[in-house]
Amino acid sequence: MLFDTATRLTKRLALPVLLAVAATAQTGAAAPQPANTVVLAPHRAVYDLKLTKTRGSRGIEAVRGRILYDFSGNACDGYELKFRQVSELDSGEGKAAINDLRSTTWEDAGAKKFRFNSENLLNDKPTDTVNGRAERDSDAVAVNLSKPKAKTLNMPVGAVFPTEHMRRIIAAAREGKSILEFPVYDGSETGEKLYNTLTIIGRPIAPGARPVTDAGAKVAELAKLTRWPVTISYFEQKDAKDEKTGEQVPVYAISFELYENGISRALVLDYTDFTIAGEMTSLDVKKAKPCN
Repeated sequence: MLFDTATRLTKRLALPVLLAVAATAQTGAAAPQPANTVVLAPHRAVYDLKLTKTRGSRGIEAVRGRILYDFSGNACDGYELKFRQVSELDSGEGKAAINDLRSTTWEDAGAKKFRFNSENLLNDKPTDTVNGRAERDSDAVAVNLSKPKAKTLNMPVGAVFPTEHMRRIIAAAREGKSILEFPVYDGSETGEKLYNTLTIIGRPIAPGARPVTDAGAKVAELAKLTRWPVTISYFEQKDAKDEKTGEQVPVYAISFELYENGISRALVLDYTDFTIAGEMTSLDVKKAKPCN
């Protein structure tokens, strides 16, 4: 059971990657338009993880770990994210599992092309590898996988890629919107998953209000920016024939404070039966490469 939990923990996490416009994008919806007014800051952040809450009888006594989030690019060359999460789960009975998720993605600025490559290791042994690309046309998002096995499939044209997801949440927050719904495709799991997302944006935190005490306090420009409390819940997408009445429970949720330049702090990762907090312990804001 401990190893199942460890695998599930890292397989679902693609970390703070968001959206914007208060409209639901369903299968037949038009392709989302890029939130071009949002400028994302290239940066490298480190988050230290620890267990804050357990529910049920999963037997998790402690979680320790770290997330490395390295984001670069611009509106001409596209955006690259190098992500790594290492987590140690302890059952308290001398049993521990170390999960190591490594992922690299690239997305063009027009929200039309997306490449992804990830590897998941459990106690230093590879368990999952995913490699593929996705491209949007006028009718659908075509996905081509080379790993774990060669396969082609189509996602709805309204599906949002990760960086565009982030730009859209920031754009919506600036407009005062508080609820967003989108399907998100991020290449996670086996590359065949599409998740419906519900995003709740809280009231803005004005520049200078509620000063932070984490690594963000050392970056002067952050104190000049507005930030918002954000919660994103991920739901399994089901066929209409499989839909059941009643409220659907999210498989995963993430909460954080989001600056208007795309930097996130105060992470809370909710895996339903346990919750992990992520404190930003290091932040390096890079100089943006100008468009040629």
